[in-house]
Amino acid sequence: MADKRDYYEVLGVGKDASADEIKHAYKKLAIKYHPDKNPGDKEAEEKFKEAAEAYDVLSNPEKRKNYDQFGFNAPGGGFGGGGFGGGGFGSFEDIFSQFGDIFGGGFGFGGGRGGRARKAGPPRGNDLQIKVALSFKEIFDGCTKKVRLKRYTPCTECNGKGGENVSECSTCHGTGRVRRASGGFFQMISESACPTCNGMGEVVAKPCSACRGEGRVQETEEISIKIPAGVSEGQYLNLRGEGNCGPRGGASGDLLAVVTEKPDDFYTREGDDLHCEVKVPVHRLVLGGTQRIPTLEGDEVQIKIAAGTQAGSILRLREQGLYPLNKRGDRGSLYVEIGVDIPKDLSKEEKELYQKLAELRKDKETAQEESFLDKMKNLFK
Repeated sequence: MADKRDYYEVLGVGKDASADEIKHAYKKLAIKYHPDKNPGDKEAEEKFKEAAEAYDVLSNPEKRKNYDQFGFNAPGGGFGGGGFGGGGFGSFEDIFSQFGDIFGGGFGFGGGRGGRARKAGPPRGNDLQIKVALSFKEIFDGCTKKVRLKRYTPCTECNGKGGENVSECSTCHGTGRVRRASGGFFQMISESACPTCNGMGEVVAKPCSACRGEGRVQETEEISIKIPAGVSEGQYLNLRGEGNCGPRGGASGDLLAVVTEKPDDFYTREGDDLHCEVKVPVHRLVLGGTQRIPTLEGDEVQIKIAAGTQAGSILRLREQGLYPLNKRGDRGSLYVEIGVDIPKDLSKEEKELYQKLAELRKDKETAQEESFLDKMKNLFK
C-alpha cells in the first residue's frame, strides 16, 4: 500500500469535507482526466481511475467511516482492490451509471443505465437576425416598421409532417442518438446523432415532394415590427416564434430585430440628448436677436441670441431631446452650437457698410491685436 495516495489527498479536500465538496472535487478531476479528453494518455487514465476509487470510498458514509478509522487496512480486505465495491473497474458506461447524477447527464449518458431514453422529437428552428434602420423622428415617436425576410415556414402540402407513413426509427428507437463502445480494458462510450434518421427519431417512408421530407419550406414574407419610443443603436427586440420554424413540426426560433440609427443631416445623438449646429448671421451675433430652431415634433422654437454672442457658444434647450425607452423618464435636452454665417453675396451697399465698419473699428482691433501679440511674446521670454 505504500504507493497509494491518501484518498483525501487524491481529491484535494480536507478530512472534514462535506459530501457536496467531495462530489464537486471528484467532478472536476473526472472532467480533467476524462479519457475522451486525453486519448492514449495512460497517466490521465490512471489518475481518472484513482479519483474514481477515492470517490467510491469517500462518498459512501460507511466506507468513509472505516477508511477514516483504519486507512487502507480496514476490515473486510481494505480499499485497495480496485474500487466500486471491490469488483474492479467495469466498463466506462458502468462508471457513469453510478456517477451520472454528478455529471448531470453529461457525456451523453443521461441518468445512467436502466432509465428510460427520451424520445427525440422535432428540433427547434434557428433564430434569425435583421437590422431595422430608424430615423430620429421614428425613435422619438415610436413606430411600426414593415420588413421583408426569408425564413422557413411549415410546408402546406404535408402540413409540416414531412410526408406520409411517419414511424419511429428502428435504429435509435426514437431517441435520435446512437452509442458506440470502443477500447479494450477501459471501454469508452461515445454518442452521436442517429445516421438513419439524422437525429430526428422518426423516418418518413414517403417524403413530401414539396419539402423533400423536411416539413418546411423557405418563403419570403413581410411582417410588422412595433418599435417603442426611445430605442437606441445596438438595442434589439426579441420577437418570440418569428424565426425559422423547426423541421417536421418543430417549434419556431426567435427573430432578433437590431436597431440601427439613420444618419441625420441636422442632429447627432448622445444618449437621450440631441446636438446640432446653427449658423447665425454676423449682425445678429453682434446686436442680439432671436433664431428659429426646428424640433423633432415638426415645429419650431425660438432661441434668444444675446448681443456679443461668440461663435462656438453652446445653448441648452431643456426637454427638446429624445425620450428614454418607452418614455419612462425625463426627456433629454437639445444642445445648440452657435456658428457664424459669413455672407458671400454682398451687394455694393453692404460692402460699403462693412468697409465703413472696419474703419470705425480699426483702432480698437489694432489695439486688440497688439495686446494679443504682447501676451504671446511674454510666453516665450
